[in-house]
Amino acid sequence: MTSTVFEREVPAASVIDAALAGSKPVPFWLDDVGPTDVGQPLGGEHTADLVVVGAGYCGLWTALLAKQEDPGRRVLVLESHTVGWAASGRNGGFVEASLTHGQENGENRFPEEIDRLNELGRQNLDEIEKAVRDLGLDCDFERTGSIDVAIEPYQAAELQASAAAAGQVFLDREAVRAELNSPTYLAGVWHKEETALVHPAKLARELARACRDLGVEIFEHSAATSLVPAAGGGDVVVHTDKGRVRAGRVALATNVFPSLLKRNRLFTVPVYDYVLMTEPLSGEQLASIGWHNRQGLSDVANQFHYYRLSADNRILWGGYDALYHFGREVKSEYEDRPETFRKLASHFFTTFPQLEGVKFTHRWAGAIDTSTRFCAFFGTAHGGRVSYAAGFTGLGVAATHFAAKVMLDHLAGRDTERTRLKMVRSKPLPFPPEPFASVGIQATRWALNRADHNDGKRNLLLKTLDAVGLGFDS
Repeated sequence: MTSTVFEREVPAASVIDAALAGSKPVPFWLDDVGPTDVGQPLGGEHTADLVVVGAGYCGLWTALLAKQEDPGRRVLVLESHTVGWAASGRNGGFVEASLTHGQENGENRFPEEIDRLNELGRQNLDEIEKAVRDLGLDCDFERTGSIDVAIEPYQAAELQASAAAAGQVFLDREAVRAELNSPTYLAGVWHKEETALVHPAKLARELARACRDLGVEIFEHSAATSLVPAAGGGDVVVHTDKGRVRAGRVALATNVFPSLLKRNRLFTVPVYDYVLMTEPLSGEQLASIGWHNRQGLSDVANQFHYYRLSADNRILWGGYDALYHFGREVKSEYEDRPETFRKLASHFFTTFPQLEGVKFTHRWAGAIDTSTRFCAFFGTAHGGRVSYAAGFTGLGVAATHFAAKVMLDHLAGRDTERTRLKMVRSKPLPFPPEPFASVGIQATRWALNRADHNDGKRNLLLKTLDAVGLGFDS
């Protein structure tokens, strides 16, 4: 059994201490945009044509597209906190064409549809780019592409084979290091058209601004507490602590938070992802690593890192530890985990030893809504008057735009190519209740870590979970 590169090269504790000293335990993106005027909470009795629950990307795209489709309809958005405060303001800002959490996952889950899903995913990314341009969304959008990098010999062989099969750009050791100079890199695959980068919090704020410009009403600090049929039938009533809305249609975009539909609560679990952000690199520091084409990067281990440059040349460095906490709870106290931030800092300086001395200004975490198939699932309730999408996992920024279109199709009763997809019609297997969920997830994480240390070889547990559709991807 071998050890990974991140365990063979461990920076001195003093290097890690100095880098983390003074870092703020808040998401850089949200800190960067600063406070905005908070919308009023919902109070009293209201009626609407469409209520959207959740003001992250999925909810905001749904409201925006609904209003563009029919400017005369009254659209209300209910948000429990503030626009984009959760995953939409904390993610890495990778806007990926994949709707299926990557090619391999899509091939395993939907082999008969994967080619068309890839086409729809690229079309979806093009539509987002067009919306950014047409609506003037100030969100640091860059169509940079991305590189998958190998840091172990077996990964390099796998990347070469996959690139050849898909007609993608394979980079050998010298070529990948010419793009981004790290002594850990053995090979890479450059996906030139399939990734854009954004400032996540700016995207959320700008989507909300575009919604309001069209007449969408957004109520913040208005957590939806229940969803019930209206007296007399035909409509649905959404309750908050201080008000309620009677609506003809409801779109649920609550993602990691407990669904208002109890039937869906076993379909996702919250998995915490951790992130560091450096100070802006100097010209000399940036020159030492290259990165002239500013691609997004990730390694291809089971426990992987993702990283990218911000508009002001900071490096965002996240991933590896994907942690589930017993009980499916989402709690702020899970977000500041010193041992994970130290591990991330250690891996950062192993990857870029020439950047020793760089400091991290921000450290943060957030919960990701993960399903057993690692991509979104969809459905309706209350006789088609309610639609939902959830389970986006880690590549959900672009997929939320596609999901918004699916939900609007469902709510309008439209039979479209989107609604006929197996990915849209099928459901993931639910996670078991506690304590079985916690035991199973922790055992799977251990097995994935072991595979990363053993040339990627999956043990009996992982093979069994793969066979029944209960695999786990960090």
